Amino acid sequence: MEDNKGRKVVVSALQFSCTDDVSTNVATAERLVRAAHKQGANIVLIQELFEGYYFCQAQREDFIQRAKPYKDHPTITRMQKLAKELSVVIPVSFFEEANNAHYNSIAIVDADGTDLGIYRKSHIPDGPGYEEKFYFNPGDTGFKVFETKYAKIGVAICWDQWFPEAARAMVLQGAEILFYPTAIGSEPHDHSIDSRDHWKRVMQGHAGANLVPLVASNRIGNEIIETEHGKSEIKFYGNSFIAGPTGEIVSIADDKEEAVLIAEFDLDKIKSTRHCWGVFRDRRPDLYKSICHLSRRQEHGKTQNTICKFCVI
Repeated sequence: MEDNKGRKVVVSALQFSCTDDVSTNVATAERLVRAAHKQGANIVLIQELFEGYYFCQAQREDFIQRAKPYKDHPTITRMQKLAKELSVVIPVSFFEEANNAHYNSIAIVDADGTDLGIYRKSHIPDGPGYEEKFYFNPGDTGFKVFETKYAKIGVAICWDQWFPEAARAMVLQGAEILFYPTAIGSEPHDHSIDSRDHWKRVMQGHAGANLVPLVASNRIGNEIIETEHGKSEIKFYGNSFIAGPTGEIVSIADDKEEAVLIAEFDLDKIKSTRHCWGVFRDRRPDLYKSICHLSRRQEHGKTQNTICKFCVI
């Protein structure tokens, strides 16, 4: 007789407005993690760099002082205690100082409070209002999968979410759910630009192309930062969401209100569908070598590809 129970997991995405006070923001995150737990959540995602304002609107030396070493980081330590108390998994975003390098990092805390390690953001944006290259080195961890109590999870950060290669790399390593903590909103130089729908559709595509659920957590609120050119303002547009394995949105927040999103998935059922659908069976890695390079060049009508020995596709 078949076992129809399946391996079910409840995921949550949090959404809130940040102040520029660490203790206030961490307390808000804890309150919402507890709220998610009360609704049955097993894995709870907090937004990117939630300890304060999104400081990357400006290039300021004093903001670099916000970085702290990974070891004994006070917010990670607090979330370890909370995770153990509630038996929930919590990815914890933080600004990391590592000797003379700095990273946009996330520590994965398992349901017993164990720190499973970190991922460092790989793709670092650099544009008006999102000047992250001033603060962050490109991540050196590579894309990783963390085996938690409830599921094997892949976690990437904000700008990483625009790159299908990152999602595929994590799923090829066994990720059953993808998580993306985020800080995205208006463009300070042109408030007529609104990328929220594009942002959602890209990640829905990752879920559908890889047949895995996906969880995205974004902040809300207006944040004004003093820059070298005067004041800069971003209106963060929330829209945190949870997508199912065909890319369908199963839960979504608005652009104004604090939110605790909840969704349950049967990972065994999704795994069976993923295997039967055939997209991983029919992959042709031998034809994908060109994505190991920034461009392809053509000479005499032939495409020239150099195989990268470090490329695993």
